[in-house]
Amino acid sequence: MTASAARRTFAIISHPDAGKTTLTEKLLLFGGAIHMAGEVRARGQNRRARSDWMKIEQARGISVTSSVMTFERGGIVYNLLDTPGHEDFSEDTYRTLTAVDSAVMVIDAARGIEAQTRKLFEVCRLRDVPIMTFINKVDREGRDPFELLDEISDILALDVAPLNWPAGMGGEFKGLYDLRTHKFLKPDGTPTGAAGETVQTTGLDDPLIDSICGPIASRLRDQAELALGGYATLDADLYRKGALTPVLFGSALKDFGVEALIDALAEFAPPPRPQPALPHPVAPSEPQVSGFVFKVQANMNPQHRDRIAFLRIASGKFRRGMKLRQVATGKVIAINSPIFFFAQDREIADEAFPGDIIGIPNHGVLRVGDSLVEKEDVTFTGIPNFAPEILRRVRLGDPTKSKQLRTALTDMAEEGVTQLFKPLIGSQWIVGVVGQLQLEVLISRLEAEYRVAASFEPSPYETARWISGDPAELKRFMSENSAAMAEDRDGAPVFMARDAWELNYTIQRESKIRFSATRERA
Repeated sequence: MTASAARRTFAIISHPDAGKTTLTEKLLLFGGAIHMAGEVRARGQNRRARSDWMKIEQARGISVTSSVMTFERGGIVYNLLDTPGHEDFSEDTYRTLTAVDSAVMVIDAARGIEAQTRKLFEVCRLRDVPIMTFINKVDREGRDPFELLDEISDILALDVAPLNWPAGMGGEFKGLYDLRTHKFLKPDGTPTGAAGETVQTTGLDDPLIDSICGPIASRLRDQAELALGGYATLDADLYRKGALTPVLFGSALKDFGVEALIDALAEFAPPPRPQPALPHPVAPSEPQVSGFVFKVQANMNPQHRDRIAFLRIASGKFRRGMKLRQVATGKVIAINSPIFFFAQDREIADEAFPGDIIGIPNHGVLRVGDSLVEKEDVTFTGIPNFAPEILRRVRLGDPTKSKQLRTALTDMAEEGVTQLFKPLIGSQWIVGVVGQLQLEVLISRLEAEYRVAASFEPSPYETARWISGDPAELKRFMSENSAAMAEDRDGAPVFMARDAWELNYTIQRESKIRFSATRERA
């Protein structure tokens, strides 16, 4: 097996509170990357989620930024990307999904498919990302397993292939039966009810089932036989084409189904896939080293004021110290201190292969959407900025800290978390975000990371669109609408509208101007 074929680069997606971050922790635990998995809501610094490193994440028990974690198990290198579940951070999640080859969709057994789950699934479908489903919290009272499977099938238009089956749910939960290997994972017998011994049975008729499950043994047999006969058998090709989802039931908190999920990813999830680019897609087998920046994160270590660009290796064998060319600028960059991420821990990456995610420390040189190449110029596509839905002016508490504020806002914009606009008339910068929670995170990070006290005040504008067109027409439009014009941090022209009505009216009136809600860096 080649080094590239031994990579599994996947994201975990879910609605908030489905247990995504807890599952991430347990995957790291089973993969040997950490030695103690902390509950997200547990108290004490050492018991907080390893993938939630921001102060606001630790305080609220939510993920608001994507995290990258690498671990190795059984000769397979797993690059796990934990994404924000909250819809206000869908931009970060979308860009993260450009860097993965598959995804694990986490569903709460009591709630089924929720709004954000469906939105994230649609993003995966747009990018042909195959999905494996983990139905979480079966140790609690939940919906009927058949109802959950049928909902996945109906709402997401996917064939479902259950790989295991819960023996009871909630108070009746006795463990998980593997429909393929006939192994039974039962609780350890302690008050916590965590996963314990795995018992090999000869099948559903084995008397061991009765001794383990007691009065619900017959129900398990009936349900498992119906599941085997009524749903699709796992077909790896259909799964990789996005037409079928393997489904595992489990409890991330109690360690049920987590190891089975890792094994299923190793066996079925695709290795690195070709990446969309111009003038041609880039195959992982190509000899030249190439990759793209899908995320930039400032101040992961506030003591060092660092800025890390996350690079997905698309082709070639990367070696520490290589010089790669930034396609957008033509600048050659020596990558002397690339790093792998192990939750909060880091390790120097001496080499990396297609599918790997490496961090490149830099001082604002690398941006989201950048393509890095060894020789031939290729520009990776599909990593856009999104037009903001909320525009605000920033009010600075201490006027002497205007320089720190400018630095902070620029850092945030370079991360792709916010948009930063400079009106052509007036001097006050305008911050644009997709969701309200992003504003709260911005204020929290300004204080925690930059020691800047700030607040927001209303902007006269509600939304913005990038504009393009014939140079003469563009110049005319900008002159006639100078009070509503701004530039983004790249100097690209932006039209700012007071409300949706004005935006729609302007679009209808100006047929020679293109208004875009997304923009990819050239």
